[in-house]
Amino acid sequence: MSTSPLPGDASNDPSDDQTGRFVVQPNGRVRPLSPHLQIWRWHVTMFASILNRMTGGALSAGAVLIFLWLMAVAFGPDAYATFTGWMGSPLGLLIWFGLTVALCLHLAGGVRHLIWDAGHGLSPKAADALSWASIIGGVVIALAFWVFLFSSGRVAL
Repeated sequence: MSTSPLPGDASNDPSDDQTGRFVVQPNGRVRPLSPHLQIWRWHVTMFASILNRMTGGALSAGAVLIFLWLMAVAFGPDAYATFTGWMGSPLGLLIWFGLTVALCLHLAGGVRHLIWDAGHGLSPKAADALSWASIIGGVVIALAFWVFLFSSGRVAL
């Protein structure tokens, strides 16, 4: 089924379009261009999806830090002391905090997708609510974890 306007329909003839909203395909059909990002209204499900992808990338970079930690353990006490010195510094703690936030957000986004995969929460209102819950829940869990670390004395500046 073609979505091109009917030939001779002067009221909706894309060949006369001056706005650039239509494109002629190689087969000769005239099709509308996909909407640009300026046309799309940003909504929380879109943001949650992008955030989930970004946190996945951040966790991939964090895996390199875990590998370096394991290498420091393997190379002995001096290498381990150097690594913990760097990662225990304020900058290192900030990096670990960022990775914790990324992990919690990615985990919450995964739970959101599991709920969707089960066929629940697919209406626009429910999808928005689940997206907000995954974002807020991920940040709250990460903050609670670091509050626990600092209050228990396991981490200090």
